[in-house]
Amino acid sequence: MGLIAWLIIGGLAGWIAGNIMRGGGFGILGNIGVGIVGGVLGGFLFGLLGLKAGGFIGSLVTAIVGAVVLLWIISKVKQSD
Repeated sequence: MGLIAWLIIGGLAGWIAGNIMRGGGFGILGNIGVGIVGGVLGGFLFGLLGLKAGGFIGSLVTAIVGAVVLLWIISKVKQSD
Protein backbone atom coordinates (compact mmCIF):
# COMPACT_ATOMS: atom_id res chain seq x y z
CA MET A 1 0.00 0.00 0.00
CA GLY A 2 1.36 3.40 -0.92
CA LEU A 3 2.05 6.37 1.29
CA ILE A 4 -1.00 8.27 0.02
CA ALA A 5 -3.26 5.32 0.88
CA TRP A 6 -1.74 5.13 4.39
CA LEU A 7 -2.45 8.84 4.89
CA ILE A 8 -6.02 8.57 3.60
CA ILE A 9 -6.80 5.50 5.70
CA GLY A 10 -5.08 7.07 8.72
CA GLY A 11 -7.00 10.32 8.39
CA LEU A 12 -10.35 8.60 7.95
CA ALA A 13 -9.71 6.13 10.77
CA GLY A 14 -8.58 8.88 13.17
CA TRP A 15 -11.57 11.06 12.33
CA ILE A 16 -14.07 8.19 12.65
CA ALA A 17 -12.49 6.97 15.90
CA GLY A 18 -12.61 10.51 17.30
CA ASN A 19 -16.33 10.63 16.55
CA ILE A 20 -16.92 7.19 18.05
CA MET A 21 -15.08 8.12 21.23
CA ARG A 22 -16.90 11.48 21.40
CA GLY A 23 -13.65 13.40 21.25
CA GLY A 24 -13.11 16.61 19.36
CA GLY A 25 -10.28 15.06 17.43
CA PHE A 26 -6.70 16.20 17.20
CA GLY A 27 -6.84 18.16 13.96
CA ILE A 28 -5.99 16.74 10.55
CA LEU A 29 -2.37 15.80 11.32
CA GLY A 30 -3.26 14.43 14.75
CA ASN A 31 -6.09 12.36 13.29
CA ILE A 32 -3.77 10.96 10.64
CA GLY A 33 -1.24 10.08 13.35
CA VAL A 34 -3.86 8.45 15.56
CA GLY A 35 -5.20 6.55 12.56
CA ILE A 36 -1.78 5.28 11.47
CA VAL A 37 -0.76 4.24 14.98
CA GLY A 38 -4.24 2.77 15.39
CA GLY A 39 -3.74 0.79 12.19
CA VAL A 40 -0.56 -0.74 13.57
CA LEU A 41 -2.26 -1.45 16.91
CA GLY A 42 -5.35 -2.84 15.17
CA GLY A 43 -3.20 -5.09 12.97
CA PHE A 44 -1.45 -6.40 16.08
CA LEU A 45 -4.74 -7.01 17.90
CA PHE A 46 -6.35 -8.66 14.86
CA GLY A 47 -3.25 -10.87 14.54
CA LEU A 48 -3.59 -11.98 18.15
CA LEU A 49 -7.21 -12.90 17.51
CA GLY A 50 -6.40 -14.70 14.27
CA LEU A 51 -8.39 -12.25 12.15
CA LYS A 52 -7.35 -10.95 8.75
CA ALA A 53 -8.80 -7.97 6.95
CA GLY A 54 -7.66 -7.20 3.42
CA GLY A 55 -8.26 -4.43 0.94
CA PHE A 56 -9.12 -0.80 1.55
CA ILE A 57 -12.23 -1.46 3.65
CA GLY A 58 -10.51 -4.14 5.73
CA SER A 59 -7.55 -1.86 6.35
CA LEU A 60 -9.89 0.97 7.31
CA VAL A 61 -11.83 -1.22 9.76
CA THR A 62 -8.57 -2.48 11.29
CA ALA A 63 -7.28 1.07 11.67
CA ILE A 64 -10.56 2.29 13.18
CA VAL A 65 -10.59 -0.50 15.77
CA GLY A 66 -6.97 0.20 16.66
CA ALA A 67 -7.55 3.97 16.81
CA VAL A 68 -10.57 3.52 19.11
CA VAL A 69 -8.47 1.33 21.41
CA LEU A 70 -5.66 3.90 21.30
CA LEU A 71 -8.02 6.77 22.14
CA TRP A 72 -9.50 4.72 24.97
CA ILE A 73 -6.00 4.12 26.39
CA ILE A 74 -5.19 7.83 26.07
CA SER A 75 -8.40 8.77 27.89
CA LYS A 76 -7.59 6.38 30.75
CA VAL A 77 -4.05 7.78 31.06
CA LYS A 78 -5.43 11.35 31.13
CA GLN A 79 -7.97 10.41 33.83
CA SER A 80 -5.25 9.14 36.13
CA ASP A 81 -3.51 12.55 36.16
